[in-house]
Amino acid sequence: MTTSAGSEADRPPYQRRWTWEHPVGPRWLLLGDVGFEGSYDDDIPLALCAEIEGLFVDLPPRPRERFTLVGCTPDGALADLLDRLPAEALGTERAWLGDISIMGAPPPPGTWPSWYGEDLGDVVVLAQRPNLTMPETVDIDLDGFVHVYDRTDAVVRPVDVTEFVLQGRDDTPYGTCGDIIGVFREQAAPPVPQVRLLGCRPETHLLTALDAVGQSTKASLRRRRIHAEVHLVAADGSVGQVIGALVCGTVEAGEPSRLGAGLLDVTVASDPREPLPTGVLGILEHWHGGRPAEKNLWADYDRELRHHWAGVALGHLSKTPDRPAGTTYDLDGRFVTDIEGFYCAIGEAINGPGGYFGWNLGALDDCLSGRFGAQAPFRLVWHESAVARKHLVAGYDRRWLGPAITLEYLLGMLAEHHVEIDLR
Repeated sequence: MTTSAGSEADRPPYQRRWTWEHPVGPRWLLLGDVGFEGSYDDDIPLALCAEIEGLFVDLPPRPRERFTLVGCTPDGALADLLDRLPAEALGTERAWLGDISIMGAPPPPGTWPSWYGEDLGDVVVLAQRPNLTMPETVDIDLDGFVHVYDRTDAVVRPVDVTEFVLQGRDDTPYGTCGDIIGVFREQAAPPVPQVRLLGCRPETHLLTALDAVGQSTKASLRRRRIHAEVHLVAADGSVGQVIGALVCGTVEAGEPSRLGAGLLDVTVASDPREPLPTGVLGILEHWHGGRPAEKNLWADYDRELRHHWAGVALGHLSKTPDRPAGTTYDLDGRFVTDIEGFYCAIGEAINGPGGYFGWNLGALDDCLSGRFGAQAPFRLVWHESAVARKHLVAGYDRRWLGPAITLEYLLGMLAEHHVEIDLR
């Protein structure tokens, strides 16, 4: 692996322009650490690779999960739903409850809770029946989803909770139960068992891990542990991080690659985590030759890939000074049919094609505070705003498992940051 001449080698790895002598690639740069113990460095160059198998894979939709509230004394909306619906209505949309938070009993004043609870989303009540051992309580079957960052995540049962408190949104009481079945679980197996770095030129740290392959000691296993963030290498050798693209696991093998003399194919046994969808590869193609030159290239993507479009824009964020306060920006609202489309559209309104200006509410709030291309107060001319008014409406967002973000909410948030809105 080499970098171009001059001062390039003095720059951080993610600011360099990378070159190599082989005709194929490179397409990917891995920055991270290998064999870390006690501390972790996230920007050590580990390898350039022509391809990576197993990083972009389409998984089936996450299946709905089933839970049982054992020995439950329902209250509030949960009790009302069970009282008013006949048995044949349970399990249908009429028995949709929304969200449930599972908490422990409040701790004594002045102390912190030992467990902060778990949240269930898109919950439907399936059935109820008397509990056989706890008089005047019922067992309630539900289905929905546990809020987790990754579908493979473990959900740890608290050790000192003897009664679970159930709450709806805004801490409204839903009752209590003695136990919950189906929520707590071990870490799942990786859905993609291995990642293969093809046409890979390892640097020193990864070579050290490869040298330990075949050894059976705990120390050698530790030396083979890898945690690397993946960066896209553009045609000019510049790189941009692919948010969410990680190679994490244990280096298992290295063998000569057919892609070039001196290159290796490296196999990594993956840690549990979800891969990125294959559609992200198509998004990244728009950045291979540099920043996109055309707006709205994201418009034909679904919500999932629109979210990743904004993530790719974040990974290729260029730190340029904010335009002066009072600047007017034009937002093309023709394709703002969902909240993900809004983030894509405002990113391009502020920072041009492929621009970034947030990809969730917290990130939008950060951007509105400055240092992301625009300095408030500024003026935003929102063209074709009727599209957003039709689609960004109140309801439940089943993709994000929570209340939908409405146009009115966005307008209020922008106004709080002293953004003048001109809806057209």
